[in-house]
Amino acid sequence: MLTLATTNPCEPEIFASLQGEGPSIGRPSTFVRLSRCNLACEWCDTAYTWRFAGDNRPHRDGLAFERTANQLALDEAAVAHAVAALPPERLVLTGGEPLLQGAALARMLVALDALRPGFHVEVETNGTVAPNTALDARVQQYNVSPKLAHSGNPAALALIPERLAAWAAEPRAFFKFVVAGTDDLAEVLELQQAYAIPGPRLFLMPEGRSSDVLRERSRWLADFCASNGLRFTDRLHIHLWGDTRGT
Repeated sequence: MLTLATTNPCEPEIFASLQGEGPSIGRPSTFVRLSRCNLACEWCDTAYTWRFAGDNRPHRDGLAFERTANQLALDEAAVAHAVAALPPERLVLTGGEPLLQGAALARMLVALDALRPGFHVEVETNGTVAPNTALDARVQQYNVSPKLAHSGNPAALALIPERLAAWAAEPRAFFKFVVAGTDDLAEVLELQQAYAIPGPRLFLMPEGRSSDVLRERSRWLADFCASNGLRFTDRLHIHLWGDTRGT
């Protein structure tokens, strides 16, 4: 079984859209959003995947979501059928933290191959969880987003040295750091140097849930990327559809 987020109660968040961030920005993609996360970012825009009633981990909105309306369990075959029914051949497994459900995702991809082979599989991860071996064999791209100090997560939980080193050595892994202010930039450069993250595989993305905030932060962040040999990524889906589920 897979534990999924929902768009509406009893409707899994499986949808076709454009990839809004990172190296595949603008590409038509099918998304499967998983529920549950081992971290708790104060600015998380998908807090409905983890901050359920009774969870006191901090979030700037202060909202607690009702679990049964926002979380749904489906067997792997049902998820595979839902994915196969959508046109894009690029599949993005996102969350939450998808790698917490690696074994079940591997089984889902086996079922998907039997229905419609040839998907390009991307996994979006916070970088703290090692990929399941069976899942790893079926993944073409990892979008790794380690969380900086401004996320509110303790570094001991969010920045695990052996995992960062492993991702840096993985040619399929692209790093995406969420940046809210100029104070975050020194932390990014320290991590890049400490783990020898190649500039062509390192993206900086402004934190924000509205076009106005993203544009304001993009101005100085894009200049920083250009001056330091890093890649810039926007949040295309926010500009197109706003901060909404299923986009």
